[in-house]
Amino acid sequence: MQGSISVGTYQSSIATFTRTLEPSLLAALRIDEPVVLVVETLVSICKALTNSADTRPWPERVEDCFTNAGDEDLRKIIIAFTEEFQGDKPNNWIENFKSQNYKSFVERLLGAAQYRLLINAAKEDGAVVALAFRRGVRALMPFAVAWNDALSLMTKDQLKAANRAEVLAFNAIQTVFSIDDFLGEKVLSSLPMEVTAATSTDLTAWAPDGPDDLVPKFRALVTEASAKRVERANSPLVRKIRGARDALRYSEDGVSQAANSLIELLDRIMREAFPQAEVLLWVDNNLPDDPSLTYLKTDGHRAPTKRAEALCFVYGGGPVVAGEATALDTGEGPSFLHDVVALVLVSARNKLQKLKHADSGAQEEREQLMMVLAALEGALMLGLTFGHLSAESSTPPQLPAA
Repeated sequence: MQGSISVGTYQSSIATFTRTLEPSLLAALRIDEPVVLVVETLVSICKALTNSADTRPWPERVEDCFTNAGDEDLRKIIIAFTEEFQGDKPNNWIENFKSQNYKSFVERLLGAAQYRLLINAAKEDGAVVALAFRRGVRALMPFAVAWNDALSLMTKDQLKAANRAEVLAFNAIQTVFSIDDFLGEKVLSSLPMEVTAATSTDLTAWAPDGPDDLVPKFRALVTEASAKRVERANSPLVRKIRGARDALRYSEDGVSQAANSLIELLDRIMREAFPQAEVLLWVDNNLPDDPSLTYLKTDGHRAPTKRAEALCFVYGGGPVVAGEATALDTGEGPSFLHDVVALVLVSARNKLQKLKHADSGAQEEREQLMMVLAALEGALMLGLTFGHLSAESSTPPQLPAA
């Protein structure tokens, strides 16, 4: 078999093994060059991402996997991924791997010694991919906490009105925790993790008694990540979040002061990023048939609603791309994730308006404000992340000449 890609020190055990076999054997095993390309590329990237000694940003690590690959190599890799992930091919490979008949056939064809080498190679590559996947799953937990906190503001009626009622049944924290628990108990425990860059932390269960103890820790990470994203978007406004927390901590009328600060934060971060004229243009270019996004002011001029401002902000001014219909998404209009986060931002502002007039100093009001603050931080973290990703693939809308 011809060489696949040049990956430096990041080698795939299966790719290395298959290159020692005769082409006729590989053909009998139904292992062709695209399969090896896919495996080698995937394992190489996973090794690069899990190399704890490399502190560079992940795009640079991935890029290094292809430093010595020419244009023809890159073309082959793209074609291989396209071919091997279309139709029923992935399912067929999984069924073959699980089939005792196929395993027996491979062992007879290769012989016991070669068969053991193949199985060991598969386990070594599997360990590398499993480690990368577990780290990826654990990296999602702050987003899961942010999502659950954000949804805590939404009532079933609000989501039902937006055809999003099903989302209330989805517990992102429990889902991430369950996947991580499954990986630890059923996957990593059966693989030779000693050949990977796994640490004791990677191999230890998060919380044997359940995810509840994890939430405060990750909520603190959401607070930090939200502040950093706000600071990158508009550095002076990050003081509004800190001011809100200080007001709650030290001021007698802290609830009112904190609510005022957070309302100003929301209004300014959205309108300074996208003035109303740009929001209107974004609506006209992307969602012109949605009557809930604009209204006529008393002077007869058209203006965007709070939902329109929130959607434009969450999309980063980027295009609304139609997707495939799913159980949670019709594929038309705003995407499921963007729409829910925008709804949370609007709902947070509405609740803050009510709390702005709080003057009793009751503990209940402070608890309500803290709940809104946690939800707002979660929504801002998600919204600024979505907006950044959307804006990367688009250009800001251009206003017509005056």
